[in-house]
Amino acid sequence: MISIQELNISFQKNVVINDLSLTLQEGGIHGLVGLNGAGKTTLLKGIYGLLTFDKGHISWNDQPLTKKSIGYLSTENYFYSHITGKDYLKLFSKDMSRIEELNQLFGIPLNQLIDDYSTGMMKKVALMGVFLKDRPIYILDEPFNGVDLESSRVIHLIIEQLKNKGKTILITSHILESLTSLCDQIHYLENGKIKTSKVKEQFDELEKEVFGEIHLRNEEHIKKLF
Repeated sequence: MISIQELNISFQKNVVINDLSLTLQEGGIHGLVGLNGAGKTTLLKGIYGLLTFDKGHISWNDQPLTKKSIGYLSTENYFYSHITGKDYLKLFSKDMSRIEELNQLFGIPLNQLIDDYSTGMMKKVALMGVFLKDRPIYILDEPFNGVDLESSRVIHLIIEQLKNKGKTILITSHILESLTSLCDQIHYLENGKIKTSKVKEQFDELEKEVFGEIHLRNEEHIKKLF
């Protein structure tokens, strides 16, 4: 179980994560949704240990959570210049047979320079690096963004298999439907706090709540414009 207690993260005195508490049950797929600026990426970076907390504590099974326990996908993928896909993946695993087997699912030209990859290909090779590491926890920030339909489904199936192996997965997506079809529980982040958490049987309620807020936020302005 991942336990996040009274977490605060701020930038230049602007509080982004505000006294947030959240429990993620082990062996489940958890979604994190929120409107732009809600703090989703900041929270994931905080959990992974890329950001300093103003206060709060994150633990895994009553022990401090460390990077060694986590496979982490960032929204923005950073690669060394002039490195091939193969050389990049060898940073995560020396087992070339496993790399090649995994690549059968994605079809990336691994001998080409990553500099020449499309955005979708970069996302897929970054995901492959994450999946090559055997970790009890996976944090995936927008894993479906920018990939084609078949690859999106492959990622979906891999995440389900990781769950079957007892892994704990936390995912963000700006497309709510991609989470409702996959997650066991979805947490709605608003103004740096968890506003509500819903299990699968309650996802219809969550959709109404999220889309209702978007409707209220934008309806009058749309009417003025159109």
